[in-house]
Amino acid sequence: MIGYESPVRQDILTKLGFNGKITVGAVCVYPSRVKDAVAALKGSGIPVASVATGFPSGQIPLELRLAEIKQAVADGAREIDIVINRHYALTGQWKLLYDEVKQMRAACGEAHLKTILATGELATLTNIRKASLVCMMAGADFIKTSTGKERVNAVIPVGITMARAIRDYYMRTGYKVGFKPAGGIRTAKEATNWLAMMKEELGDEWLNNQLFRFGASSLVTDLERQLWHNATGEYAADHYMPLG
Repeated sequence: MIGYESPVRQDILTKLGFNGKITVGAVCVYPSRVKDAVAALKGSGIPVASVATGFPSGQIPLELRLAEIKQAVADGAREIDIVINRHYALTGQWKLLYDEVKQMRAACGEAHLKTILATGELATLTNIRKASLVCMMAGADFIKTSTGKERVNAVIPVGITMARAIRDYYMRTGYKVGFKPAGGIRTAKEATNWLAMMKEELGDEWLNNQLFRFGASSLVTDLERQLWHNATGEYAADHYMPLG
C-alpha cells in the first residue's frame, strides 16, 4: 500500500522490483498549514518544513518575521526556510544581514534553518558568494538558491558559486552546511547535472538528504515518468502521474 512514505507510485516500484523505501527530505508548507501537515504526516518520519519571514519577498517588519518563525516552530515545523533581506545584500550592508539571520537562527530554536538567497535578485555572483558566507556564519544549516518566484531561479553557475562557498566555509571551520537548489529544476536530466556538480565540488559526503536536497515540486513528475520508462519501455503523459 502506498502511503506518505513514498512519493512514487507503488505500481512503478513493483515493476522495477524495488522493495526499499523512497521518501522525501521534508514536506514544505506555508506557516498557516504547519499544524495540518504535522497531523497528516504523523508517524511517517517525514519532517515538516515551513517557509517563513514573509515568504517570498520578506517585505514585512523584522518583528513579524521572527514571530512567524516562532509560531511555525511552535506548531511543529522542524525546518524553517527564511528569505534574506535582498536590500542589505545589494547595498553591501553585510553586518546588518548577518544580524538579521542571527536573530532568525535564534528564533528557530532546535529547528533547522534554511536561508533562501533569492539569487536571481542579487545581481552578481560576488553578492551571491558573500550572502552565502554571511548566512553560514550566522548559523544557517542550509543555503538555498531561490524562492521559485524570481525571474531566474536555480542555475548551475550560481550552484557552483554557492557550493564553493560551502567548501571554503567547511575548510575553515570544519562545519558542513547543506545546499538546496530550488526553482526551475523540472527534469531528471537537469537533476543529474546538479548531482554531478555536487559530486565534483563537494564530494560524496554531500550526496545525501541531510546535506543536499532539491526543490522537487516540479521535478517529481518527470522522475516518475523516467522510472515508468525504465520499467516499461514507454513514456507516460504527465497527467498519468499523481502530481502531473
